Amino acid sequence: MERIYIGLGSNLADPAEQLRSAITALGQLPKTSLAGVSAFYQSDSLLPGQPRYTNAVAALDSSLAPIELLDALQAIENDQGRERLERWGPRTLDLDILLFGDRLIDEPRLKVPHYQIQERAFVLYPLAELAPPDLRLADGRTLPALLAACPFVGLERLP
Repeated sequence: MERIYIGLGSNLADPAEQLRSAITALGQLPKTSLAGVSAFYQSDSLLPGQPRYTNAVAALDSSLAPIELLDALQAIENDQGRERLERWGPRTLDLDILLFGDRLIDEPRLKVPHYQIQERAFVLYPLAELAPPDLRLADGRTLPALLAACPFVGLERLP
C-alpha cells in the first residue's frame, strides 16, 4: 500500500456535490481505502470568464499501479459527465494524481509529482491539511517550501 494524494476540482453542475460523489467513488476503488479528505476550497478559474472552482484533496492508501489508478480516476470523471473539450476548460470533475508514495513518474499519460503542483494554491493548501508537515516530494522539494512560495491568494476555505 502506498499513500497517494488526489486533487479534486469542479466548476460545473453543483461542484460541491460533484466532489462529494467523487469522494464516495474513490472510497469504493478496488485495493484502495480512503484515508482522508481536506476541506473544500473555492478558487478562481485559470481562464477568465469561467465559474469559480470548488477544490479539495483526498488521501488514498492503495496497491493499484499508477496507470491502473489513473484509468480508474478517468472512469470516475467520465461517469460524472466529464467532457474534454478544451485545456483548462470548465468541467464537472477533474481528478489529478498529485503524489504517488515516494515515486517519480514520467510517462506519456502521467507525471508525478503533478507537473504544476508548485503553482496551485488550490492544491497545496488542501494537501497541507492531510500530509505530514515535513512532507518531502520524490523530486526533493518540501511541502513547506512550496507553500512559502505560493501565497494563499484567490482561495476561500468553505465551511
